[in-house]
Amino acid sequence: MSRTPSFVEAPPPPRRRVGEWSILIVLLLLLVTQLFFSERTRLAANAQWRPLVTTICSITGCRVPAWHEPGAFVMLSRDVIAVPGQTGVLRVQASIRNDARWPQPWPVLALSLSDANGRMLGSRSFMPSDYLGRTPDTVLLQSGQAAQLAFDIVEPDAGVVAFDFRFE
Repeated sequence: MSRTPSFVEAPPPPRRRVGEWSILIVLLLLLVTQLFFSERTRLAANAQWRPLVTTICSITGCRVPAWHEPGAFVMLSRDVIAVPGQTGVLRVQASIRNDARWPQPWPVLALSLSDANGRMLGSRSFMPSDYLGRTPDTVLLQSGQAAQLAFDIVEPDAGVVAFDFRFE
């Protein structure tokens, strides 16, 4: 009886690699999950990714940092006036609104005072407790929410004629 050569025989059926592919898919999902959680702060700071990050974190219970967009604060009104009966004291009054798409922490308010020649006479950054007179009741200023500010400062020089506000 003659034996058929091996090159004429039909090839063996292909091995099913379902287990190997399943393990590879699980490992890839774990890698993507680990990357998401390690980069969620950076992703949440991007307006395009933030909705997805907040949705996933609401399901998984992870923490999303507060939105930070100082340029979205709008100064609705502002005034710096001398306080009657108190020499060298200026009252700063302003109204601000958060126009960001999401709530964000109260801003740091940078105030600069200048003379008629544009020379800066004084500058200072004020924390929320400084310009509200107390620690805010809520940590975040909601989207579209407005607030009134009022605080007194010492006039750095009698020649103050201009002021500039900036949010940080």
